[in-house]
Amino acid sequence: MSEKIVQLNEEIIKGQLKELVRGSVEETLNELLEKEAESLTQAARYERSEARQGYRSGHYDRSLTTTSGDVTLHVPRLKGVSFETAIIERYRRRESSVEEALIEMYLAGVSVRRVEDITEALWGSKVSPATISELNKKAYVHIEDWRNRPLQGGRYPYVYVDGIYLRRNWGGEYENVAVLVAIAVNEDGFREVLGAAEGMKEDKASWVSFFQWLHGRGLDGVKLIVGDKCMGMLEAVGEVFPDVKYQRCTVHFYRNVFSVVPKSKVKIVAKMLKAIHAQESKKASREKAKAVVAELRAMKLKEAAKKVEDGIEETLTYCDFPSEHWTRIHTNNVIEQLNREIRRRTRVVGTFPDGNSALMLVCARLRHVASTQWGSKKDINMKHLKTALDDAFIAG
Repeated sequence: MSEKIVQLNEEIIKGQLKELVRGSVEETLNELLEKEAESLTQAARYERSEARQGYRSGHYDRSLTTTSGDVTLHVPRLKGVSFETAIIERYRRRESSVEEALIEMYLAGVSVRRVEDITEALWGSKVSPATISELNKKAYVHIEDWRNRPLQGGRYPYVYVDGIYLRRNWGGEYENVAVLVAIAVNEDGFREVLGAAEGMKEDKASWVSFFQWLHGRGLDGVKLIVGDKCMGMLEAVGEVFPDVKYQRCTVHFYRNVFSVVPKSKVKIVAKMLKAIHAQESKKASREKAKAVVAELRAMKLKEAAKKVEDGIEETLTYCDFPSEHWTRIHTNNVIEQLNREIRRRTRVVGTFPDGNSALMLVCARLRHVASTQWGSKKDINMKHLKTALDDAFIAG
């Protein structure tokens, strides 16, 4: 008796299953879009209803890359009501993440064939080797357009600045390059990434160029700049924004004091320093600082006492602003959090081939973070500052 041997073509089965899943995802997403349109118009397609808020005007197609493959979305066109869908918004955020990943893989030295395999595994669509370099070029263009976009957040009362040092190859030699970063809280209280630029080093010329570039793109209404103490930055602030106040980051100030304090005494000194900034007024903080200086001298910590005595005033500028904002403006922790994320992502690259590559990857990360909840959540209630300004609470 002859036995029939059934042979299964694994590749064909995989392809059919993948297409089945892709088709199901496409159908489900389009059904969701229709439901969103019905919810917005308060009526089904062709339904006559007194509660109707808008009317259908056909569809337009939009491609969406999913982990199951490319699908075509039939996005409803509506009249009389704006159609905003969470599906499209997620797609927009994902686009910037894909660009960042491509750049990161490229800069990390991942082979073109490996990038091809990774893109298929992550997003369901294989990026052919012939298009990898082209995709990176396009991503660079998109990121550069974002980096130079006009600032349209109105006025930016609070600005936070910092410099990130990365390694690059320059003529066969390795050196550090500074990427200057600025974020702000706008007049409505939302955080916004203002921009990043290569600074070579954190000298006055680099900071002046950076601030002028930001000002030229629309940075206006600045009342306070928060950052670590850097003479180049301080001199640049005085030149480009002569009427703006400077707040030295208290966390960086503490670290500077700790650098001349024995490890066994760091904890007690930390409590003393924090007590200065826990006071309810600038006058009280100054008085507390005098007491701390005297106590440090009694502890034989003369260098620490001098650092506190010489530097405490520039850490108290936040007291000139509404007390409701003090915890948000006496440090530049908000930008330090971003910097830690940038360092985590750039660490895999190690040494960059050039300064522009470093800048592009930093901007790719900043752009991605800005498109998440980080950039859409109100950070500070700015009505307190507006009231203070109206009452001439802040001099200058």
